[in-house]
Amino acid sequence: MSIETDLAKIAEQEKRLRFARLDYEMLWQLGAAIRTLARERGLALAIDIRVAGETIFYNAMPGTSPNNADWARRKRNTVDALHTSSYAVGLAGERDGTTLEQKSGRPQRDFATHGGSFPLMVDGLGAIGTVTVSGAPQRIDHAIVVEALAAMIGVPLAEVALD
Repeated sequence: MSIETDLAKIAEQEKRLRFARLDYEMLWQLGAAIRTLARERGLALAIDIRVAGETIFYNAMPGTSPNNADWARRKRNTVDALHTSSYAVGLAGERDGTTLEQKSGRPQRDFATHGGSFPLMVDGLGAIGTVTVSGAPQRIDHAIVVEALAAMIGVPLAEVALD
């Protein structure tokens, strides 16, 4: 797995993991699906889903701490600002040998470029919010969000999962 390969796959994820329509009930179902996946895998995650700054779903699973909520906030801020996944931003920085703060002045205390936050995209509207998790290693955080989105949208996971 190379950074370039991962970045290309994440670009494909962001292109394909878009909703034709989206409502609050669907977002609650998405959050519940992520929680179920996490429980099945023995993960303790903070799960945060927001649209236009409004919290639609939040769950701090047993084993998380306030630190996970803060990581989720920082990852979410990155996606809100750039409309791309936090993992892609971090991988691009690693590839380029720079940080988001160096590139744009966004401070690390408010922005994190670790995997786990993904833009909620709706056809015809673009990015309307974020789905964010924190608690596992960043690649796993990213993967669990992608898995839940793919299942809900009907995209075969094998076609969009990172290797």
